[in-house]
Amino acid sequence: MSEDWNTKYGPRRVRRDPPTLEEAIFAASGITDDVQAQAEIASALMGLPLEQVLPEVKKASRVAARTNTRVITADQGTQQRAVVVERRTVRRFNFDKRTGT
Repeated sequence: MSEDWNTKYGPRRVRRDPPTLEEAIFAASGITDDVQAQAEIASALMGLPLEQVLPEVKKASRVAARTNTRVITADQGTQQRAVVVERRTVRRFNFDKRTGT
């Protein structure tokens, strides 16, 4: 999709591409953790019905829940710093203290 507009230097063309579904889901997941709200945001960005976007958002949230490491980069002036966030899973075993099993 492109749009033409005239300036004093002549006509200019601006290209506007709607986001892909993956990009819209990624943006929505950065805004909120609620899956239903993510689907609403992604469908609004894409202009698609909610029923079409919701299964893809659920699929993406299941994949994101399995990953333990997330890298976030922050651009500060000329330096780019990376922050690694790791989620530690705690394993708890339930056993009967009386029998030892």
